[in-house]
Amino acid sequence: MRYGLIAGNGRFPLLALQSAQRLGHDVTVIAIEEEAAPEVASLAPRCHWISLGQLSRLIDILRQEGITEVVMCGQVKHARIFSSIVPDWRLVKLLAALPSKNTDGLIGAVVRVLADEGIHLRDSTSLLKPLLAAAGAMTRRKPSRDEAADIHYGRRVANALAGFDVGQSVAICERACVAVEAMEGTDAMLRRAAGLVNGRPLTLVKVARRREHLLFDVPVVGLETVPVMRETGATALAVEAGRTLMLDREPMIAAADEAGIAILGIEG
Repeated sequence: MRYGLIAGNGRFPLLALQSAQRLGHDVTVIAIEEEAAPEVASLAPRCHWISLGQLSRLIDILRQEGITEVVMCGQVKHARIFSSIVPDWRLVKLLAALPSKNTDGLIGAVVRVLADEGIHLRDSTSLLKPLLAAAGAMTRRKPSRDEAADIHYGRRVANALAGFDVGQSVAICERACVAVEAMEGTDAMLRRAAGLVNGRPLTLVKVARRREHLLFDVPVVGLETVPVMRETGATALAVEAGRTLMLDREPMIAAADEAGIAILGIEG
C-alpha cells in the first residue's frame, strides 16, 4: 500500500513506520518540524519536513507524491496553536472559520480540507492494532476497591469532559476530581494534582473521545507514563480497551508491576 504518514511527537510515528516496513508498504513521511523526532527520516524512503502552520505545503507535497491516503501518527501539542507558529493563508482562513479551536474542531476542519483535495485519512492505529489496550487487568495487581471506585467515578467525569473536547485524562482521589487535563498534557496534570492531595494516592483515568473513528488524537500511554505516576503517587491507571495505544507495552506493564501500579483496560 502507498500512503503518507504525518508524524507528530513521541514513539507512535516511529513504531508505525517500523510496522509499515515489515508489511512492505511504501510510505512518504511528512514530519512536523516542531514535533517529530529526527529518526523518522531514516525509517522511510521519502521524508518532507514542514512547519505546523504550512497546510498548503502539506497539500502540495501529497499532490506531488500522488498520495490520496494519509495516516496521522503522534501528538501535536494543541498549545502550539497559541504559540509563535505562523499559519499560512490556507490555515489562517481555516482558523477564522472555526466556531471553536478545540482538537475536534481544528483537526476535523483540516480533515475536511484534505478530503476536498481528494486526500483521505485512515485509522491512525491501523499499523499498530496489537498495541491497543486489552480488556481487564493487565498487571499482576488489580485495582483495589477504593481504586475501582475512583475509576468508576473518573470515567463519568472524563467522558463528560471528552464530550466537550477538553482533555482525555482526569486525576481522582477518594472519589473527587482533583485535576482535569487541558492543553498542558497528562504528565503536567498529574504533577499539578500531586501538589493538591498532600501525599494521598491518585488514580489516573484516560478515555478516548466520544466518536466512532480513530483517525486522530488517539489516547496513548507508554513506558514513560510509569515513572511520572510513581513520582506523583498515582497507584492505578484505567484506559479504554481497544481505543488506547500502549507503546512499549510489555516493558510498561513490567515497570508498573515493579512499582505496584495497577493498569486496567475497560470496555465500552
